[in-house]
Amino acid sequence: MATSYNYSLKVLEVCRVTPFTNSATPLVELCLPLTHFDMFWVKLFPIERIFFYQLSQHESTYTFFNSVLLPRLKHSLSLTLTHFLPIAGHIIWPVGTEKPSFLYTPSDGVSLIVSESNSDFNGLSQNEMQEAIALHPYVPELPVSDSKAAIIAFQITFFPNQGFSIGMCFQHAMIDGKSIAMFMKSWAHICKVNSDMATLLPLELTPIFDRTAVEEPQGLGMFYPKSLKHPGVIKDMENIVRANFELSRQDITNLRRNIVSQQNGKEEEDSKCMHLSTFVLSYAYIIVTIVKAKNLERKGKVGFLFPADCRSRLNPPLPTNYFGNCVVRSSALVDTETILDKNGTAFVANELSKMIKGLATRVKNMSVEREIEETFKLKNIMQVADVVIRVGGSPRFEIYETDFGWGKPKKTQVVSIDKGVWISMAESSHGNGGIEIGLALKKSEMKMFTFLFAKGLK
Repeated sequence: MATSYNYSLKVLEVCRVTPFTNSATPLVELCLPLTHFDMFWVKLFPIERIFFYQLSQHESTYTFFNSVLLPRLKHSLSLTLTHFLPIAGHIIWPVGTEKPSFLYTPSDGVSLIVSESNSDFNGLSQNEMQEAIALHPYVPELPVSDSKAAIIAFQITFFPNQGFSIGMCFQHAMIDGKSIAMFMKSWAHICKVNSDMATLLPLELTPIFDRTAVEEPQGLGMFYPKSLKHPGVIKDMENIVRANFELSRQDITNLRRNIVSQQNGKEEEDSKCMHLSTFVLSYAYIIVTIVKAKNLERKGKVGFLFPADCRSRLNPPLPTNYFGNCVVRSSALVDTETILDKNGTAFVANELSKMIKGLATRVKNMSVEREIEETFKLKNIMQVADVVIRVGGSPRFEIYETDFGWGKPKKTQVVSIDKGVWISMAESSHGNGGIEIGLALKKSEMKMFTFLFAKGLK
């Protein structure tokens, strides 16, 4: 049964956190261009994520929160922003320019809301079904106009005698999944060290903002709409619920074995050719289960879409700690009846495998014409498909390693998946090699999905 949406939230403070500076090292203005990888995401609604942290009885008091926890979070955020100056600024799009830019000035900072809630912390941070809007009060909003947009904002909520949460809202045009994971781990690292001497980050958490290594297809900017505003997402949230599901390492092994066995005598050849990664297996299984749960007409169409990291696929490759966007969207449109057939999971896994294998060639030969073709392909999918199932996140981000000094997150959720048929993907919070899937559906669909998800793994 879905947890009832019932909360009381009190805003304690609204402030702006600026990057730490002193007279010896004054901060200066910084301007960065948007690459074509960034431009892909300018019109996407902001991404909302929340981290829940359980506290001990001593740490969950008002005294500890106000005198220790909150000051440390604020100060460490300020120190962290010094390493990530662009996200403390804005995306700007001056009239008459082809593309927007990232601009930081020494007067910039990020918005921070501090709030308190008497809601059920354990209920909000559970895997079980709950109303999707239950998480909305704990993430902030981002101000956006046609020519200027804040990049990131935060909200820290204290749950007395229970724990705290960190909610965030950020522009995908500046920050992809790998980048937000790096920022949060950097903030957590500095907070945990708890020292003004924590001015150096580990190499893997030190961001690189150099855009010169990204080769730009000429003329691509002219095809983007000259506005930073996002299209409004109109969705009736009254009957939308969310839940988390887990695929264990054994579940994934079984899925791989089942798909290989469905290759009709070509197991050895096809299994070697297919890219049966944990991502492919998990995504394929979830796609099939969603389609069945929605009870779609067999004669219809289903679209699916995933972002793929290109840092290692470029020539030369970008550093793994490159901060920004370096992902492309890969999409496909298939017949619903092929998904509903007995070997539907194997069919989808094969389609995903082919899409991933084609990425290297696509990235290597990236051009204006090819990206325009991909954009129109995606628009067509959105128009003709009965449902488009999108995915965000990755178990490779190791988001559950984000420890601010009071333990790893009890739960982290992508709140904005309820704006469409999106699934979030992360490593299991139990650290057992499994995959955690977040999903938002209509209540009746979620009940059916829950039943089919468990049944299909038996």
